[in-house]
Order: sequence, then structure tokens, then C-alpha cells
Amino acid sequence: MHQIFIMSVKIKALLKTAPEGQQLTVQGWVRTFRANRFIALNDGSTLGNLQCVVEFEDFDEALLKDVSTGAALKITGRYVKSQGKGQAAEIQVEDLLIHGTADPESYPIQPKKHSFEFLREKAHLRVRTATFSAVMRVRAALSFGVHKFFREEGFHYVNTPIITGSDAEGAGEMFRVSALDAKNPPLDENGNVDVTQDFFGKETHLTVSGQLEAETYAMGLGEVYTFGPTFRAENSNTTRHLAEFWMIEPEMAFFDLNDNMDLAEKFIKSVLSYALDNCQEDLAFLDERYAQEENSKPKLERSEMGLLEKIQFIVDNDFKRVNYTEAIDILRNSKPNKKKKFKYIIEEWGADLQSEHERYLVEKHFKTPVILFDYPAKIKAFYMRMNDDGKTVRAMDILFPGIGEMVGGSQREERLDVLQERIKAMGIEEEELWWYLDLRKFGSAPHSGFGLGFERLVLFATGMGNIRDVIPFPRTPQNASF
Repeated sequence: MHQIFIMSVKIKALLKTAPEGQQLTVQGWVRTFRANRFIALNDGSTLGNLQCVVEFEDFDEALLKDVSTGAALKITGRYVKSQGKGQAAEIQVEDLLIHGTADPESYPIQPKKHSFEFLREKAHLRVRTATFSAVMRVRAALSFGVHKFFREEGFHYVNTPIITGSDAEGAGEMFRVSALDAKNPPLDENGNVDVTQDFFGKETHLTVSGQLEAETYAMGLGEVYTFGPTFRAENSNTTRHLAEFWMIEPEMAFFDLNDNMDLAEKFIKSVLSYALDNCQEDLAFLDERYAQEENSKPKLERSEMGLLEKIQFIVDNDFKRVNYTEAIDILRNSKPNKKKKFKYIIEEWGADLQSEHERYLVEKHFKTPVILFDYPAKIKAFYMRMNDDGKTVRAMDILFPGIGEMVGGSQREERLDVLQERIKAMGIEEEELWWYLDLRKFGSAPHSGFGLGFERLVLFATGMGNIRDVIPFPRTPQNASF
């Protein structure tokens, strides 16, 4: 007699199906096993667990001993209305196969509350918890929302190089890439490492941005975007910094700064709306978690909005556009500044704004998302278009509640002579950017773009407090364990 093969069903789809005694198969991992009878099974497709009811006398006792938290199971049975409280439907187990056991003594993800610090040490297993599975499903949806938006807007996806010979930001905080013998590298006549004998014949690094390369493709394809990993060798252990993170960077030919701001606002609203529409269960769970976290803080440090409120706040409000000079005047005359409540006191025009200043503008003064533009040239990158005043550049930053800067962008400098002056003033070797300067020699045109650190967007959308908890395997100083 031939065995009938029953295709397994995803729990997310099953929980939306009316229980009518149909026979089906599910597969997943055990979250809990109570009273040797009730298995809470989760397959990662949804936050909710499926209750599977085992009649003890129908199964071998030795088999059931191997059913514990973390074990991977294949279960076949009847899908029926639940007789107990807490769930509408359950599976009456007829057949049970254990794919893999999980020793209760050594399996670290037990059905109890674990600290996020502990779970970072178990980053390979933490996605099996409710919080991290919810965060990663939201992350996946936001990622799809990014590609969906740009595709619908007619953009072309470009894969820019991870290994580069140029420093797009001019910050110098880059990881070197080398194939030379670390203990015995070749030396030149001056006793320095001879990089001409390295793999690429020159000094190379992990990229801090795909922007410069994306610009080259915008000047042929019109509108492009890159979405990939970027790296900063910044020795920072804050809750907002990673050494490896993902950047979304569109570049658009024939866009001025206003066009750039319009697109950035439309983009952010679209991606967050997509998450609201497609991650309702996970966001409701994360909203509740966020509320509990906020309630545990001192009253003065609590957010005035819940997680879902903050996301809706971005989606529903027009972004207020304010130039840097006006913002400095507002901050200089603000109560926190006059009473020296700011950690960084604003005293004069030209100050580099900190997160506390950006949040004050969004949360206290304007009570709406804010786009600041026309920043002092001395605090911005060399590629930003100089304004006619000779002091400011056509830069823009988008500021969010609770987080400060979310997007940084600018109209790019399309004039060859002005760009050359900026490169020289910032001490950058012009020879390293010969190809970038070629764009200004051959068919130069106005163009703009912006960058958005994807993890920062995920941080905002999930309400998590540490950026290390919104990327699968965080890379930070002294930490590359997985």
C-alpha cells in the first residue's frame, strides 16, 4: 500500500483557515511542551504558535521525552476547533516525527525572558524568540518595500562595489583590504609596505558608501539606486553604530534639491506604509513591547508616542522644510539651550547639529518630521553643490522623532571647477577621483541623491533600543563571532 504524501502547511496560512477536521501536516520548532500533551509549534512564518494536542497513550513514551523546547518536528493530524482557552483551533496529533532534538540542559533559548545582551551572544539562535522573529519579519518587509517603491518609480537597481579605492565620505574610517603577508609584507625603497605588489596593485578598502559609483550610472540610466552593505571602522560602542550595515542610496540625474526632498519623503512614507499594511501582527506585538519598555523608564525620559503612533506620525504628516540658518536661530533661542540643558550648547552659526538638537526640532518645536537643508559647507562632504553664498551647500537631512537624522542627501556638485576646488580644500588626492571628475567633463548635468542607513529605519519601525538587535549578525568593535 502506497503512503499518501501530505504537503506541509505554513502555520501563518493555517491560522487563517477554518478548522473543519481536515487532515494536514505542519513542521516547525517547539516553543513549549506542557503536561506531556500540549505542543506550541512555531515555523517562523508568524508570531503565533499552533497548539498541537498529543494523546499520551497513542505514542511511545521514549519518543515524547525527546519533544522539548527547540526540537524540530513534523506533525500530521486533524485540524479542529480548540476545546481549551487561548486559541481558536488546534491539531489533534496522529503522527509525530522528530527531525532534530534539543537537549533541555544545554539549549539556551528557554521559554522565559532573556536579556538582549544574552541573546546577542546567541545570535545564531535568537531568531527563535518572539521578539527577534517579529523584528526580522518587519526587516524583510521593509527591504521588499524598498525595492517595490523604486521599481514602481522607474529606478534601476545597481550593484556597486564593496571593495573600493576611494573614500566617498572623506572620513578616513575605512577597513583596509589586503592579500599581502601580514607578517612579512613586501617593502618599497623607503621601507613602507609596497602596495603595488598587493592584489589590486594599490591600497583598497571596504566601501563606506556606494554613492560615487551610483552617480556614474545615474548619468547614463537616469534614476538608479544601490542597496547593499557598507562599512565604517569607527571604534564606537553606542546603541546607534555598527561596523557593517546596509545602505539605501538612490541617485537621480536632472534632480535638484527640491526634487530630491520630494522623492525622499515619498519613499519613506511608502516603505513604512508597506510595513504597516503587511506586518500588522508583528508591529502590534512590538508596539506592546515598546510600551512596556517606555513605562519602565523615568517619566521624563518616556516617549510621548507609542511605536505605531510614531510610524503613523511619519506617514500622515507633511515634512516641514527648514533651512539650517533658521534652525540654528530656533535652537539658540530655545529653553534647553538657554538653560544649558543640551549636552552640546548651540552658540554660533556653523555648529554641527547633534541628535538632541534634531529631536528637539521634531518633537518639541515643529511637532512634525523635519527636513533641514542648506548646511554650512565646512561640515559637509566635498561632493555637495555649493550655494551662491559661498558658505552653504545644497545638503538636506530628514529628522525623525526619537532617533534624529534618518536620511542624509544633497544636490551633487556638477561644476568641474567648483568640485576641484572643494577636493583640493579638503586635502583629497584628485588622481584618486579621476573617473568621478570625468562625469563633470563629459555631459555633466544637475543631479541629486540621498542615503538611508537601513538598520536605522528598522530600528525606528520596530521600536528596538539597540541597532545590534535589528541586524542578523551585528559587527561591532571586538565582535565578529558569527
